[in-house]
Amino acid sequence: MEWPIEKLWYKNWRRKLWQKIQGPRVLEIGVGTGKNISYYPNQIELTGIDLSPDMLKRAKKLLSKSMNDSMTLREMDVQDMDFPDNHFDEVVATFVFCSVPEPVVGLQEALRVTKPGGKLNLLEHMQAEQPVLASIMEKLDAPIHYLSGVHIARHTVENVENAGWDIERIRNLTATGIFKKIEATKPS
Repeated sequence: MEWPIEKLWYKNWRRKLWQKIQGPRVLEIGVGTGKNISYYPNQIELTGIDLSPDMLKRAKKLLSKSMNDSMTLREMDVQDMDFPDNHFDEVVATFVFCSVPEPVVGLQEALRVTKPGGKLNLLEHMQAEQPVLASIMEKLDAPIHYLSGVHIARHTVENVENAGWDIERIRNLTATGIFKKIEATKPS
């Protein structure tokens, strides 16, 4: 369903995002079918999680081709992770928090498992900034969520702040403000 957008935009945004990930210990939330795997830096120790076992099967096939022993994938809910506190240096998620039932809870869990001073790196789509488009998205959110499981009118920047992260940088990736790159830090 998102193939055209993936080819036009997402692919390039993913590549640029992963070029800046240093880790060394990195958590990817919402690995899905493995669309980010080809962009993983070699020098990191990556753990990827996803709620869907079927998607993880597809991602594991891609990961096995990468021949990198420092990368593992696990079935897990971002809203209830079993990692210890202060475990990861960086957390990455791409187009995930539109479908997490309680996004602030998921972002709080990400904060919990991140070391003080650690980074959160998100690519997300959310409600437009322009009022007319925002209103249309609000009206379409419930039926689109019913059909696809995705919310198109989330307020992800506010959710990140409400979860306790310190926003470092927000970059609009399109003129509508629907697609954003969000960088945040766990307070020390």
